[in-house]
Amino acid sequence: MAGAHGPVAPEEIALALTLADTAGAIVRKYFRAPIAVDDKPDRTPVTIADREAERAMRRLIADAFPAHGIIGEEEGREREDADSVWVLDPIDGTKNFISGIPIFGTLIALVRNGRPALGVIDQPVLGERWLGVAGAATTLNGKPVRTRACAALAQATLYATSPDMFAGADAAAFQRLKAQVKLARFGADCYAYAQLAAGFIDLVVECDLKPYDFAALVPVIEGAGGAIVDWRGEALQIRSDGRVIACGDPRLIAPAKAALTSG
Repeated sequence: MAGAHGPVAPEEIALALTLADTAGAIVRKYFRAPIAVDDKPDRTPVTIADREAERAMRRLIADAFPAHGIIGEEEGREREDADSVWVLDPIDGTKNFISGIPIFGTLIALVRNGRPALGVIDQPVLGERWLGVAGAATTLNGKPVRTRACAALAQATLYATSPDMFAGADAAAFQRLKAQVKLARFGADCYAYAQLAAGFIDLVVECDLKPYDFAALVPVIEGAGGAIVDWRGEALQIRSDGRVIACGDPRLIAPAKAALTSG
C-alpha cells in the first residue's frame, strides 16, 4: 500500500527508522574505540563498524521485504533490478569516523523504480536524524525543517567533502564555482547535505559519488524545500553519474550549473 506518503508505505518508513536505530547502536559501540582500519581496493578506509552495521541492516530488510533489492557500499548488490531497492551506506564519512570526529552519518534510502522516494541521514553520536519521504515535509528528530533563501552565488555558503574529489575538467569547473561564492568549506561528507536541509548551508557540489552516497539525500533535501540534481540539471536517478548539485534555494541551480559548465 502507498499510504499517506506517496509511493512509500508506513511499514517501509518504520523499517527505515529501525535500520537507523540498529546501525546507530553498532556505530556508537565502535566510535572512538581502538579498531582496525582496512583499505579497500579504491584506497578508501573501511572498519568493522561499517561492515557490521550494513550486515545488520541487510538482515532486517530481508526479513521484512524479501522481494526488495539492496545496494550497499560494503556488501554489494542483491536484486538491484527490483522495483523497490534499499540503498545503504553504513558510515558515510569513514575518514572522520576513524579520526574520532562526529561528522559522518548513516545513509538509508528506498528507491522506487529508480527514483529515491525515502531517505534517512542519521548521525548516531550527536543523536540527529533527518527523514525525507516523497510528498511529505522533511523532519529533524520529528520536527519539520526548511532550507533557507539564497538566490545569489555571491551570498552562498558552498561545501564539498574534499577538493581532492575533483580532477581534470571537474576540478576546473569546481574552481570556477568556488570563485563566485561567499564562503567555501570542506570535510563534512553527508552532514553538509543535512545542514543544507536544516537551513545552514546553501550549496553542496560534488562529483564521483555512488548511489549509496546520494540516494538518501534526495528526499531529505527536496522535502525541506531544496533541489538536488546532476551537473546537467537533471533529476538524480539510481544510475546518475555521481555529479551532484544540491541547493537550499532552487534558484541557485541555474547559476551553479552555469559556473560548472562554462569552461
